[in-house]
Amino acid sequence: MKFSDYNFDPKVKRGLEKLGFRRPTDIQFKSIPNILKGEDLLAVAQTGTGKTAAFAIPIVDLIYEQKQKERRPTGAKCIVLVPTHELALQIEGVFKQITQFTTVKVMALIGGVDQTPQIAQLEKRVDIVVATPGRMFDLISQGHLPTHRIEILVLDEADYMLDLGFIKDIEDLIRKLPRRRQTLFFSATINDKIKKIAYSIVRQNAIRIQLSPKDPVAKKIDHSVIFVEMDHKRFFLERVVNENPGTKILVFVRTKVRAERVSKAMTRAEISSITIHGDKDQVTRSEMLNKFRNGEVPLLIATDITARGIDIPDVEIVVNYDLPVEAENYVHRVGRTGRANQKGHAYSFCSKEEKPVLKEIQSYLQKEIKVLRIEGSEYADTLDVEKERKNDYKSLIEEEEAFEQKKKKKKKKK
Repeated sequence: MKFSDYNFDPKVKRGLEKLGFRRPTDIQFKSIPNILKGEDLLAVAQTGTGKTAAFAIPIVDLIYEQKQKERRPTGAKCIVLVPTHELALQIEGVFKQITQFTTVKVMALIGGVDQTPQIAQLEKRVDIVVATPGRMFDLISQGHLPTHRIEILVLDEADYMLDLGFIKDIEDLIRKLPRRRQTLFFSATINDKIKKIAYSIVRQNAIRIQLSPKDPVAKKIDHSVIFVEMDHKRFFLERVVNENPGTKILVFVRTKVRAERVSKAMTRAEISSITIHGDKDQVTRSEMLNKFRNGEVPLLIATDITARGIDIPDVEIVVNYDLPVEAENYVHRVGRTGRANQKGHAYSFCSKEEKPVLKEIQSYLQKEIKVLRIEGSEYADTLDVEKERKNDYKSLIEEEEAFEQKKKKKKKKK
């Protein structure tokens, strides 16, 4: 079936044509008819399967049809609740592309930026609000975001929101919404806890859609693990970058401090990189993502803030510089490559200390990850970087020690 076969408004179809959407993915094919019928939905599908468009397309069509019958704008009819600022901005972008030939208005409501322009936009009667919980509740409590006319609630990356402890926020929001509404629950993973919460939010007769292949990592992604010492990881990252010039490479690290350290190590190796993590304000984070997205700086070092739902085109390589603490985050991280119809590669650097974590990841995947074996001479060659450059192993260790001493001195002063 093609999108042209659906009974969408011609202006919605025009938006889909401009996006190059021809045939629905599995999750879209199964979700769209049920959403158009007004059914509640509990949908589970792995990352990169087109979940955003699965709810965005029918919501735009429903709201546009309704708007054409209205004499005057009535305000927000749909709230899409998401866990991160980046995801909110991305989903807003997808909605705007689909609505570009219609009168449907969409906005992202996120913290970390001035709320005054957001209030001004809400006063112009937007139809769809894509929001993170904090700023949304601020503006609801201030009376700028009325909820009595909300007809559709979407919870996207719902499992991650629950992991972050947003269940109370979700329950508080539901109490403020009309009882007669449509609720769409989209999640990348499902377990008994999530299922229990989901069924307390959606109607009991909700349609359940689950696309869970035996291997949660998409077939298009070639993923492998490399055993290296913790202090040698930066040299192997340098090698990956140098062997793939101009390639978009997304590197995941465990902490904010580590992201900055790895970036500095790349600078010493004369490799440009940018970092994104929770300590950066929203404007800076957006700037960094855009630089990476348009290829201006092809190396992005990030914490798990970008592992969920962020769709950056043409990421050819993902590097797990540090293995994720939560096994399921492995799937979300490597899922940043191999999107749409493209192939991708993911390399995980595993130190001795991380082997128990690797075991957990393989247990979650229910299969072993392919090992890329490095011979002793090849390993030594990787460490034997230009000796005249002051980024050899010893100087890096000394720098780490100096950094730790500096931190201890600061603590003593406090």
